[in-house]
Amino acid sequence: MSAQSETRSKADSGQKTGCYVYGILPADVELNSEIYGVGDPPGEITLVRSGDLAALVSEVDLSGSLGSPEDLQAHQEILDATVTGSPVLPLRFGAILTSADAVVHELLEPHHDEFAAALEELDGYVEYLVKGRYVERAILEKILSEDSEAAQLRDQIRGADPDATRDLRIQLGELIGNAVTAEREEDTRLLLSAVKDHGKASFVRDPTHELDAVHVAFLVDTGKAGELERVVEHLGNRWEGRVELRVLGPMAPYDFVGGTREQEPQG
Repeated sequence: MSAQSETRSKADSGQKTGCYVYGILPADVELNSEIYGVGDPPGEITLVRSGDLAALVSEVDLSGSLGSPEDLQAHQEILDATVTGSPVLPLRFGAILTSADAVVHELLEPHHDEFAAALEELDGYVEYLVKGRYVERAILEKILSEDSEAAQLRDQIRGADPDATRDLRIQLGELIGNAVTAEREEDTRLLLSAVKDHGKASFVRDPTHELDAVHVAFLVDTGKAGELERVVEHLGNRWEGRVELRVLGPMAPYDFVGGTREQEPQG
């Protein structure tokens, strides 16, 4: 079982509350203040310890709804805040067990060795996400200036009846889509090459928008985050006007636990 595997609720139909699990941490972690988690009303975050492991949990009302954008945001914010002071293995949103005892006997004890080894490997590292989106006008101008077929189709379509040029529009859309994909692959390669000496591992996420330029997670030494940000800033200056870049983090290592495939940053 991976730390990102969804833990299904085993609550009986008559059970009113459950134990929502956010992630796995070392047992010596201490919570410095009152924190509240998902659900309505939100439960206070506590630790369930078993040996050298602990689970970050809160009580949830099983009769209420769970899964609002606010719940998802709370889940992520709690894990991201935790990772600044301790390694953490995040569980997927919606992991619920019947009780604190179930967390110990069904989660922590059976998977102790797996969790302990992963926490040791991730100690001192956090995830940063580099996201870039193409400036639509700029990327279209670049594609049309480099692809004569696409430029000719654009000229044929311009000012023409939309119904009469439907097939041409579809053809142009396919050409532009393929060109954006090629640009994305090349820009992702450039990003990975630029960051190769500043991260332990990387994971290329699937695009979430047709104009996504890069979408890459990096596992970074907590003391070297500034180096990553400087490299990305330099690359952003090179891409100014064509790609809008953002760096998000530090985050819990969502892309580097469990079944997610790790890969070394490539040049």
